Formats: sequence, C-alpha cells, structure tokens
Amino acid sequence: MKGVRKAAAIAYDQKRDLAPRVTAKGQGVVAEKIIALAQAHGVPIKDDPVLVEMLCRLDLDEYIPAELYRAVAEILAFIYLAEKERAQTSS
Repeated sequence: MKGVRKAAAIAYDQKRDLAPRVTAKGQGVVAEKIIALAQAHGVPIKDDPVLVEMLCRLDLDEYIPAELYRAVAEILAFIYLAEKERAQTSS
C-alpha cells in the first residue's frame, strides 16, 4: 500500500529573506490542496519525497537550514529552467 502523500511549498524573496522558507506543508488532503494550488497558479512541482519529508519537519515560515541548501538550490534551478522553457514555448 502506498504511503500518505506529502507536500511542502517554499518561497524566497531576495530582498526580504535570508534564505528560502517553508510557506506551506501538509499530508493527505492538505498536500493535495497545496499541489492543486501550485498547478492552478503555474508553479512548477518537483517530486522529491526525501526533501519533502525534511521540509515537513520544519515550522511554517521557518528558514531552510544550511544543510538543505544544496537540495533547495537544485529545486530553484529546476524552477528556473521550467519557467524559462515555459516562456520560450509561449513566445
């Protein structure tokens, strides 16, 4: 049997934040709502169960700890490439 689905959302504002921070997290129905909202707003989604597990251990609005910077940097690169690709296909 498959485990309960989990999701976490992060945000990073270079002008305001010292590091990316957790803006939403949850499992089951809450996770599905987070994913649906991301899809509805065109936010790229990266499936990384190990990272989402670690992010769900953090408090809401908590900065991502330094030990997760590499994984989060990979996600930010994924988002950058997804947005670049989307911009190229819509031009």
